[in-house]
Amino acid sequence: MMSLPDFKQKQIIIALLNHGEKLSFKNDNFVITDADGKIKHQSTCYRLFALMIVGNISITSGLLQRSKKFGFSITLLSYGLIPYGMWQYKTEGNFLLRQKQYAYKSNAIALHIVQNKIDQQIIHLQKRRNKSDALTQAIDKLRDYRGRLLDESLDFQEILGVEGVASRLYFAHMFDNIEWNGRTPRTKKDIINLLLDIGYMQLFHLIDAMLNLYGFDTYKGVYHKEFYQRKSLVADIVEPFRPIVDYRIRKAYNLGQINPDDFDFINGQYRLFGDKAKPYTKWLLEAILEYKNEMFLYVQQYYRAFMQERTIGAYPMFLGKIP
Repeated sequence: MMSLPDFKQKQIIIALLNHGEKLSFKNDNFVITDADGKIKHQSTCYRLFALMIVGNISITSGLLQRSKKFGFSITLLSYGLIPYGMWQYKTEGNFLLRQKQYAYKSNAIALHIVQNKIDQQIIHLQKRRNKSDALTQAIDKLRDYRGRLLDESLDFQEILGVEGVASRLYFAHMFDNIEWNGRTPRTKKDIINLLLDIGYMQLFHLIDAMLNLYGFDTYKGVYHKEFYQRKSLVADIVEPFRPIVDYRIRKAYNLGQINPDDFDFINGQYRLFGDKAKPYTKWLLEAILEYKNEMFLYVQQYYRAFMQERTIGAYPMFLGKIP
């Protein structure tokens, strides 16, 4: 298994390919060249953990062979940043782990994850310098919702209900700096929802790659219910880290980094394409990667606690940067 010192050396790269640009490999280096054959980017495959490719590309056997050899995952996205293909590096044959996953029936881990999510919602609202009375009251209310989750007798629907009301309150105050009607996943009906989808997508694929290091069945969750082709476990583990994306988008609005003219409105949805998407994917990914080591340790500790069937107190809690 990969150790934290090894992981610290790894890179997560988003390659936004313009027309005429090509991705290739040379002497075990990952290379992007422009239409004239000039090198725009080059890095060693030995340090690559996950590669997200935006644009048209031909998948070669050399690319897939290097993914297996060097242990990195590949995600393919359209110019509109919609995932359409994936090639994952994963640990095969961890049948004991999967047996434990399929046998697990408790709500204890789900409670733990949602508690951690609300903790992070509170922490990120507390980062605001000037707190109105309404914001202070909202933070106190979130603490109350968090306290309700200490009741271990809560069933799935009750946990879902607490999470839902807490998230609505949280989003109302996280984005009170602009006019916004709330979170509606995957609808892309406004710029915030589109940017949230993009940031969460980046976070999702990073956590997915980490879980695959241990051989999890990422479709078998402990909180999100199983549906056809939905990676419920990834959706579970992502939850405590979502506020990283939320806060960075709020900050971007305050810094004037979001230009409505960059976005296209097509068939009732906002979209980002090509070069206009580059700054947005860049600062979103940078915000996520500030915590990549903490995410790695979270997944590692989750694996160890789950495999050893430890009590819930041994499961990881994401609290922020490691001192």
